[in-house]
Amino acid sequence: MIVELNERSREIFRRVVEAFVETGEPVGSRTISRRLGVQLSPATIRNVMADLEEAGLLYAPHTSAGRLPTEAGLRLFVDGLLEVGSLTDDERSSIDGQCAAVGRSLPEVLEQVSATLSGLTHCAGLVYSPKIEKSLKHIEFVPLGPGRALVVIVSEGGMVENRVLELPPGITPAMLTEASNFLSARVTGKTLDEARGKVMNEIQEQRAQLDELTKRVVEAGVATWSGSDGGHLIVRGRSHLLDDVSAVGDLERIRSLFDALETKQSLLRLIDATSLADGVQIFIGAENELFRVAGCTMIVAPFSNGRERVVGAIGVVGPMRMNYARIIPMVDYTAKLVGRLLG
Repeated sequence: MIVELNERSREIFRRVVEAFVETGEPVGSRTISRRLGVQLSPATIRNVMADLEEAGLLYAPHTSAGRLPTEAGLRLFVDGLLEVGSLTDDERSSIDGQCAAVGRSLPEVLEQVSATLSGLTHCAGLVYSPKIEKSLKHIEFVPLGPGRALVVIVSEGGMVENRVLELPPGITPAMLTEASNFLSARVTGKTLDEARGKVMNEIQEQRAQLDELTKRVVEAGVATWSGSDGGHLIVRGRSHLLDDVSAVGDLERIRSLFDALETKQSLLRLIDATSLADGVQIFIGAENELFRVAGCTMIVAPFSNGRERVVGAIGVVGPMRMNYARIIPMVDYTAKLVGRLLG
């Protein structure tokens, strides 16, 4: 449809959307007249806005009020008129610094990524991380006291994951050391699935030279990471969605969105679909069933691991009048940063 609009109509429409993104209020012809670099009378602008309304790109929420973009209008703006900006050096430094992975576990890094993106965009930050085939570097059992040990799993790139393990009776520190050495010798450079398969096959074929108690520690240690690499969703910054609530209707829509965010399976399916696409994806309002009532936008981008395989997605959910030009490159940059951390 963008090619069907003449230059004047496109410029007026773009100004209406930009004003709406800034204020959230209906935009009148006088506002557009002040924003345009060319001299057009408010009457001429009103005529063009009426044509845009007839085309389904604008609507008037009240009689004699200004216009607002429809969901179809926002889609047209994002696809055909939006001039995406670039991140400032300060924004890049802030994201890089807050999302640094050194000394932190993968869940901690993803939690921080979600919180950082939420804080910078004033939207709810989302991170979906399904099964990640990360290569392992080291595994160690650390005694915590009678009957308990900490399983420390270190992956390539410095990611650290810790899990508490209940030990069989009679386990000594020497047995924990033997179990650590046995596993570390077999997991280096392998993914979780590969390491699990190798270790369990060796035990089942009785090729592992371990006493019975130490073998039980090894099996229990393997079990701690079985399923630990499954998909999970992190949502941070829901409170930002309340920033622009000004009416009961707005509050009801936000409550609906909160309910949608709790419906994790539906949200996971929506985010997981982005792994089939390339780059940043934008879902506006009723374009997805999950946010149909809430009237929100989700901007999301996939991220890849060191093997260039898509393993998750990161994004934000916020009002349809979010600052697309600023947030799109922010989501894109953060997704690529997470990919580098995993790589």
